Amino acid sequence: MTILSSTQNVWFRYTLFFLSLVITLLAHPLRADMPDAQKSHTRTYQISAGYLSDALKQFSQQANIKLNIDSAILEGKVTHGLEGDFEIKSALDRLLADSGLQATQSAGDNHRYVIQIKSDASVEPAVTTLPSIVVTANNANRYAATSTSTATKTNTLLRDVPQAISVVTNELIKDQSIRSLSDAVRYVPGVGVSQGEGNRDALVFRGNRSTGDFFIDGIRDDAEYYRDLYNTDRIEVLKGANGMIFGRGGSGGVVNRVTKEANWNPSKEFSFQGGSYNQKRMTADVGYVINDRAALRLNAVYEDAGSFRDGVNMERLGIAPTITFKPTNRTKIVANMERFHDDRTADRGITSVIGRTGEITGPVDVHRSQFFGDPRRSHANIDVLSFNSFIEHKFKSGVTLQNRTNYTTYDKFYQNVFASGGLDTFSSVSLGAYNNTTTRDNVFNQTNLLYSLNTGPISHTLMAGIEVGRQETHNRRETGLFDSRDNSSTSISVPLSNSVTHLPITFRNRNSSGDVDALNRSVVNVTSLYIQDQIEIIPQLQVIAGVRYDLFEVDFQQKNGPREHLKTRDDLIAPRFGVIFKPFDPISFYASYSQAYVPRAGDQLASLNVTIETLKPEKFTTLETGVKWDIRPDLALTGAVYQLDRTNVINSVTPGQTFLSKGQRTHGIEITLTGQFTPKLSVMGGYAYQVGELTNDVFAVAKKGASVAELPRHTFSVWSRYDFTPRIGAAFGVIYRDDMFASLTNKVRLPDFTRVDAALFAQLSKSFRAQLNIENLLDTKYFAAAHNDFNISPGAPITVRASLIANFQ
Repeated sequence: MTILSSTQNVWFRYTLFFLSLVITLLAHPLRADMPDAQKSHTRTYQISAGYLSDALKQFSQQANIKLNIDSAILEGKVTHGLEGDFEIKSALDRLLADSGLQATQSAGDNHRYVIQIKSDASVEPAVTTLPSIVVTANNANRYAATSTSTATKTNTLLRDVPQAISVVTNELIKDQSIRSLSDAVRYVPGVGVSQGEGNRDALVFRGNRSTGDFFIDGIRDDAEYYRDLYNTDRIEVLKGANGMIFGRGGSGGVVNRVTKEANWNPSKEFSFQGGSYNQKRMTADVGYVINDRAALRLNAVYEDAGSFRDGVNMERLGIAPTITFKPTNRTKIVANMERFHDDRTADRGITSVIGRTGEITGPVDVHRSQFFGDPRRSHANIDVLSFNSFIEHKFKSGVTLQNRTNYTTYDKFYQNVFASGGLDTFSSVSLGAYNNTTTRDNVFNQTNLLYSLNTGPISHTLMAGIEVGRQETHNRRETGLFDSRDNSSTSISVPLSNSVTHLPITFRNRNSSGDVDALNRSVVNVTSLYIQDQIEIIPQLQVIAGVRYDLFEVDFQQKNGPREHLKTRDDLIAPRFGVIFKPFDPISFYASYSQAYVPRAGDQLASLNVTIETLKPEKFTTLETGVKWDIRPDLALTGAVYQLDRTNVINSVTPGQTFLSKGQRTHGIEITLTGQFTPKLSVMGGYAYQVGELTNDVFAVAKKGASVAELPRHTFSVWSRYDFTPRIGAAFGVIYRDDMFASLTNKVRLPDFTRVDAALFAQLSKSFRAQLNIENLLDTKYFAAAHNDFNISPGAPITVRASLIANFQ
């Protein structure tokens, strides 16, 4: 099948697809039945304890009702929160418990309620902040999320965000025994996994590989390493350009980790896990309530594991204490820190077969455990130390002030001996070697102001903010020289049957006129201003408009070779505009336009031949339209059609080489279904169709029209859990990925595969539960990821992990 050559033809086809979808939805019986269903049926709600004004606003959005409230009577009041299945009136009564307020339904209007002081409450009770009380039905909203603060920096329903978003909930993280970001996105359509050279997270968002679009609580987590999820409450994957919200980065998409926060729900949870390849893992999550103003929480992890790959292992240790303090009913302060260490073998997988000119080949036919290079001299370790604070204050005027600060230091070293070429006609493979040392200090501060107001019948939710940051990086790279008479050979050949070398290797920072390894210092200063307005013109029509200005300054100094000293300044404008149309409450149609820029900074400068031209930022432009349908409050269907253009692209084609190209274009369709089919059956899954091509030649390595690397045309995944009884459950997952090219050369193709996963769950007692996860149940041989034509990661064979979880309330 050839790539579509006409953009107009592509959008014409997508328009027909969505027109047919709209007609189907409009003809669905739900249209006629919806008002009655809303009147008579309960809904599932999930509202956290906190300020009553915030809870009522969130409740009105989830229940699709209007609330008439005098804001003065809400000042300083809090609520215990709400979670579970309720009718509207009983849900409001629970939210208003102990507040001295009551809810009454407006005469003749089933969708409007009035909040007022109780007639017998002449004296208002004292306001106190109490621990969260959870009233819930079992497994409510196990996999479904209803709102997000990441996509807009305001608490917004997912169906009111004009952008494709996938949320990996805490329950899904537990059920799938997810430990890494690559595990987390396996069931997220439109997002793939790249190899990361065996030393870092690398994801592919809509055909765009990224090692830098990772955020934690909305702040950039700007270093290349493998993150653990022990202190993560949920993961939000936003697809498309996100420059207005995230600034630099936010290109093809971003991943935001929402961390666990100290709260007034005390818990003591400990997990013990053991599995295939001598895997051992322990975690702790302990929460403690000091008083009604302060709470503590501690998360920790230790893991030691081997691998199905020869000589590969890893060890990691992390600890993350946090404290939440509420000095007043209007002020919240959260402080936390994390110390994390990861030490592992840097495994770059197997290589491919070198074909004749024009011939497409694949990975070499070897056992998936075979290592290429030397595992003893291939290792990666990182130390991360971070301090974070979050301050929120709600003024009586209705303005909310939020400030978030992050200071993080990263100290990373990795070294690898790896396949630098493919299998030739003599059954030999080239090996290369290098190491890299990076130290980095990051400081980011972000301040936001939020305010809601009405201008006549039109309501506005305003957000304005400023972000400042500084990043200082020191980087040194050394090339491995294999033992020879002149000690200058940067590669050697080994037979396929014995692909591990034991020759002595000397690592040197080369400083000659022809070969210069990185020895750099770079300082990046960022100042950003942004403003956004979420406008409700009528209940059926909403508009979101925003713009961000980034002043991005780079001071780059080369300490060897020509000793280049370059300074650049980029003034970047990233707009965002979206329209949401809701013909009826559970359904919204949207269209959006957004841009993002990725200036050169950090790890990119370690591998580039730095010039003024290569320092120019990459630009991403996304056009997207879609539909979001809350079939029920706990079951959501979303569909999106998009086009993503990328210009001034740095492409990695072969080990140690990068090329600058003018651009590439990706377009596709994504469909996601998340939530509960029945009270016993939960599901998360989706389908993606993606096509990407270069829009110009890339020197002699790739031609215009070549397929974008690591981009399968079709992907499908579904994970479902069924609870047979309140104590026994099982889950089943299927992942299908179409074939794809390993790089822009389009010379090496990774074959398609289908992988089956499964899990069993047992609640042994009130305090103990057990879990068994089986990945690749049918022991399928497949290739999970690639970095280029010569570094391809085999997928793991059948893998079993057993867990025992102790929870003491």
